[in-house]
Amino acid sequence: MNLADLILGRKGLRKSLEYKMFMTGLSIVTTLVVIAVLAPYIVPWDPYKPAAEEYIPPFTDPRYPLGTNFLGYDVLSRVIWGTRNSLLVAFLAVMIAASVGIPLGLLSGYVGGYIDRALSLIMDSVYAFPGIILAIALAFVLGPGIVNVAIAIAVIYVPTYFRVIRACTLVVREQLFVEAAKAMGADFITIMRYYVAPNVLTAAIPVLALNFADAILTEAGLSFLGVGLPPTEPDWGVDVSAARGDIVRGIWWTTFFPGIMIFVATLGFTLIGEGLPYLLNPRQRGRIR
Repeated sequence: MNLADLILGRKGLRKSLEYKMFMTGLSIVTTLVVIAVLAPYIVPWDPYKPAAEEYIPPFTDPRYPLGTNFLGYDVLSRVIWGTRNSLLVAFLAVMIAASVGIPLGLLSGYVGGYIDRALSLIMDSVYAFPGIILAIALAFVLGPGIVNVAIAIAVIYVPTYFRVIRACTLVVREQLFVEAAKAMGADFITIMRYYVAPNVLTAAIPVLALNFADAILTEAGLSFLGVGLPPTEPDWGVDVSAARGDIVRGIWWTTFFPGIMIFVATLGFTLIGEGLPYLLNPRQRGRIR
């Protein structure tokens, strides 16, 4: 199944629930990416400076359609720029985790022996530790900032890629085409690049999407707790944290709009991650038709 078939859908796949989930998630994520890319050009006010008086209710002033917060910042501008920051942190975290976990999983699964035991022990130790606690500790040590938060989140995802890729590599390395490549004198790099990696990397694609969803939640949680992005940075988690006391006073919009964006972004990546395994797996596609 090529990319065109996956995006446009075949006749049988279009009727499946998994295809609808994937396309819904793809639409949500595409919209968020467009907002993030165009954020510098579409924000009505500077998200780093007060735009008006505090606590203007939403939908009462066309200049501030989502209202303002306790410092007079325009909520819409903060939400738009927060999309940029949240997606950037999630992207960096997932890419760092995948770039470390996938090669280690390939090496461990193919080589085996003491290397496999040592790497598996390290990864299992990290995996057994509560992820959010580890992320909080790392973020506290590294300090606030987009890159530092991304590194702190990436560490807790490395074992996931390692375990998935290692399990697939253990199966692929026993296949006849790998044995034939060895018999023909192919070196380690050639075997890994042309025979093993192409047959195991597809298993990491759904994990990427689900990790994006989890990374957005984790980043928002870290910022909410004060160990993520700086308090002045436009971010969904930062804004929810700063406005958490407004709810008891009946000021709902300062937490609602950043919170709904966290929900929508998480939902979009989750739908993609849930639908991809069925669309990429021929056996699953046969079942859902």
